Amino acid sequence: MSSLNIFYEGFKGKVRIVRGEGVYIYDEFGRRYLDASGGSNASVPIGHQAQPVIEAMLEQARRVSFVPMHVFSNEPAELLAEEILKVSPPGFGSVSFVNSGSEATEYAVKAARQFWMSKGKYSKFKVVTRWQSFFGNTFGALSFGGHTFRRSRYIPYLKDMPHIPPAYCYRCWFRKEYPGCDIDCALYLDRVVKQEGPENVAAFIAEPIVGATTGATVPPKEYYPMVREICDRHDLLFIADEVQTGVGRTGEWFCMEHWKVRPDIVTVAKGLSGGYTPLGAVILAENVAEQFQREGLNIVGGHTFNANPLSCAVGLAVIRYIVENDLVSKCRDAGVHLMSRLRRIQVEHSIIGDVRGLGLMVGLEFVRDRETKEPYPPSIGLCHEVTREVLERGAVVYPGSGTADGVSGDHILLTPPYIITREQIDELANVLDGAIGAVESKHPPSR
Repeated sequence: MSSLNIFYEGFKGKVRIVRGEGVYIYDEFGRRYLDASGGSNASVPIGHQAQPVIEAMLEQARRVSFVPMHVFSNEPAELLAEEILKVSPPGFGSVSFVNSGSEATEYAVKAARQFWMSKGKYSKFKVVTRWQSFFGNTFGALSFGGHTFRRSRYIPYLKDMPHIPPAYCYRCWFRKEYPGCDIDCALYLDRVVKQEGPENVAAFIAEPIVGATTGATVPPKEYYPMVREICDRHDLLFIADEVQTGVGRTGEWFCMEHWKVRPDIVTVAKGLSGGYTPLGAVILAENVAEQFQREGLNIVGGHTFNANPLSCAVGLAVIRYIVENDLVSKCRDAGVHLMSRLRRIQVEHSIIGDVRGLGLMVGLEFVRDRETKEPYPPSIGLCHEVTREVLERGAVVYPGSGTADGVSGDHILLTPPYIITREQIDELANVLDGAIGAVESKHPPSR
């Protein structure tokens, strides 16, 4: 048996992981790693080997694993939709299931397009998005995304959509400082919509906190209320991509609750199934769902495995596990301790330019010069060196490059399971301290 038969992305010569338990995973040689990336980035909220989820999966597999959804329904899908709406803020009325975050993005945009078509507004098709965003790796999702490197090889296949600057206070594109900045990053949405013509724009899409591509950048408190007002004024739908941030990751069931703003469409995936099976969902606000129901329309955009009972049974077990164990509040509390430990590490290492995030979605951005925020040259691959040093010390983090402008800049993202204890956070902090110190010695800051 050889791993050479698989075409791997990322690290070469990968070691096999053979089991997981709680916040740890174990390789074929018996070595233990603290899974601080929660799978591949925010996908394992309840930890590995949660027995109630495994039991639910086995029980459903013994009944039926696949249902032809073009003519039938199934109980796990119906119950999961009901549970999702229970934990969602008021005003949401319908759930559609998909298999991944990329699919959720495209389904949400298809829903927005068909919503306006059903109202006779056929010219509304453009989706305004932000630079430095990431919504998935399919061509459609990359079209709406804004990460230069991820898009660069496929530009000829991507649909050109209008982009605005990100809400990125540490590297404000307007060279201002909050709070004396007028929140120009939000006001720019109004300008671009006017330039494109509101009659041509269907939606604005954004990650509440940008994860993989900028390392947990959190917009100011005024940002999303301003975005909501601009969308309402110009008759746009607001799509919130909660693929990473949803299902409790930031200390609320949905990240947009921190701003007390309700989007029109919400996408979720990753943590929805706890890492036990591929699963995603698109949640429609009541006014959007009612428009389709009133017109008797389907959203044309389903896939073969949508709402399959096995995956939905897993998702249902995951949500119930989070509720029964009060893991959203535990995530919030753990995030406070993690942030405190990381800020102490930042004092010791001048290559850490910024520490940011909410709940258990936290990023560290690295700089060559803390005063000027100059990034390290991309050729060094600093985030990957940090990741390797962390791995050598027994933990897993998620590296990100192109943080500053899509090409330059480095960060790591931490999204551990919500069940992580204070002692395990301290263990992680000690690993990070040693790993960052080793990289800093090899690549000293300019001052």
